[in-house]
Amino acid sequence: MRKLTIVCLLIMTVLGSKLQAQDLLSNVYGRDYQLLNGKWGAIVDLYNLGRKMQVYKNRKPQDNKQFYEYSFEGGLTLNVPSDFNSQMPELKFYEGTVWYGRYFDAPKTDGKRLFLYFGAVSYRSRVYLNGEEITCHEGGFTPFQVEITDCVKEKDNFLAVEVNNTRTTDAIPAMSFDWWNYGGITRDVMLVSVPQTYIRDHFIQLDKTQSNLIHAKVSLSEAKAGINVQISIPELGIKQAMTTDASGIAETTIKVKKLQRWSPEVPKLYDITITSDNDRINEQIGFRNLYVKGEDIYLNNKPVFLRSISFHEEIPQRRGRAFSEADATMLLSEAKDLGANMIRLAHYPQNEYTVRLAEKMGFLLWEEIPIWQGIDFENNATREKAGRMIKEMVMRDKNRCSVAFWGIANETATSAPRNEFLKHMKQCCLDIDSTRLITAAFDLVHFNRKSQNFEMNDSIINILDMVAINKYMGWYHDWPLTPDKAIWNVAPGKPLFISEFGGEALYGKHGDAEVKSSWSEDYQAELYKNNLEMFKHIPNLRGTSPWILFDFRSPFRFHPNQGGEWNRKGLVSDQGQRKKAWYIMRDYYNQKKAEK
Repeated sequence: MRKLTIVCLLIMTVLGSKLQAQDLLSNVYGRDYQLLNGKWGAIVDLYNLGRKMQVYKNRKPQDNKQFYEYSFEGGLTLNVPSDFNSQMPELKFYEGTVWYGRYFDAPKTDGKRLFLYFGAVSYRSRVYLNGEEITCHEGGFTPFQVEITDCVKEKDNFLAVEVNNTRTTDAIPAMSFDWWNYGGITRDVMLVSVPQTYIRDHFIQLDKTQSNLIHAKVSLSEAKAGINVQISIPELGIKQAMTTDASGIAETTIKVKKLQRWSPEVPKLYDITITSDNDRINEQIGFRNLYVKGEDIYLNNKPVFLRSISFHEEIPQRRGRAFSEADATMLLSEAKDLGANMIRLAHYPQNEYTVRLAEKMGFLLWEEIPIWQGIDFENNATREKAGRMIKEMVMRDKNRCSVAFWGIANETATSAPRNEFLKHMKQCCLDIDSTRLITAAFDLVHFNRKSQNFEMNDSIINILDMVAINKYMGWYHDWPLTPDKAIWNVAPGKPLFISEFGGEALYGKHGDAEVKSSWSEDYQAELYKNNLEMFKHIPNLRGTSPWILFDFRSPFRFHPNQGGEWNRKGLVSDQGQRKKAWYIMRDYYNQKKAEK
């Protein structure tokens, strides 16, 4: 797989500019597009022979003397979007190569350019059009695109995608991670049509602290000066005209009156239209102020307590990847019932449907890439790869006002190479977006028996706006003293966020509330009560996020009381049943909401 990464880099260098992976189009769902979802032909390539056999050419016998030992027609079909592991019992544990193939038509329109856009492919992919390789991508949770204007036909284009989800030491995440390694074309595949000179990018947001200033930046695909650009917000009576500079960029600051700011209580979004001389994008954008002052997080100039929850991009009842708006509705509705005002999208950028619906439903968001345990922080190539992934995440979602935090790491051990790596991650975010808060989650808090305090020493917290802690008291860590005496002295002067806590329980299993190995709802409930008591003694606590909303699949877990292949830390079972701890968290969040 390391060879594939190198080959991808070479392809990007050698291919013509229009066939290279392009900078991401902003807001593809607000443009003229055609979905290529549905049933695709598929070939399981266990021995990685497909490239040698040139299956991407999809050749057919031309006479009675020819044959080919492959075919996309008449055999296996797979749904796109979806993962391949959940679609066939034989592929449940499969890690390797699967080929996808389908035909499509692309009627050409004079003066238009055509892009092939993938919402996500897990994990490595190579894309072939009409028998020729056109691009490749590494990273299972961020979008990529390639222009196909000059190589597409009006009829019977054959598109093949080589997908491989094999874990490797240089991947992100690396060899070991506590969730299912779903492979496949897991999100929408789109044909996006744009004018010859199009609006490549836009970034429109409220000033970090001032409530009457909207900052806007619009970038065209060509470095052309003097192009007219307009931002229209009809509800606010705004029609702001701009002109591009020599780089094809137009920027402005708009003074506004009677702006209703977005909040979890009132998630107000405005219809916005961005136009150039020959392009038009429709958007919905909300506006809010967000900043840190001392140990407090301010949303719209008021301190906010983050009532958060995490979930994986998985529908447990289906045992597969979440990929649709209906899937997003299910996950987010359960979080809403819990009383959450924030979602930590763990541990990777999730589907754009989830991000956009969360914004409409009134959730703040923490987004991160899977910089988890096992990352090779000394490898410069890995660092650059991670930087590209986090930039793809920021580029896609920087206009979503619900996104409050960019997360740059989870549970990493301190070291000089780690520190430089994370500084690079932060800078990659800031290069695109300086308006969000930067955070990371740590599992390094320890109990100092001399001071009788919980403490943490890690210099990297100095570069963060908010410090987040994963601490499983009562589960992975025994209590050194009673919860009512558990005093924390961690990151004083900064807001502290408990990003993970909890323990496992099998729904419907009852047992001794004092016995950890009972795997019971009773023990989990008692654990939650004890942790909530401890939280009272964290002076700079500004939010909590129990791990996790739903039970989720993980090959890490083998105990029969877990049901096999499941992490049972969910507040809700894999069948949607709420455990006792769910009600404890709901009551806690209702109490925190009432304290405002």
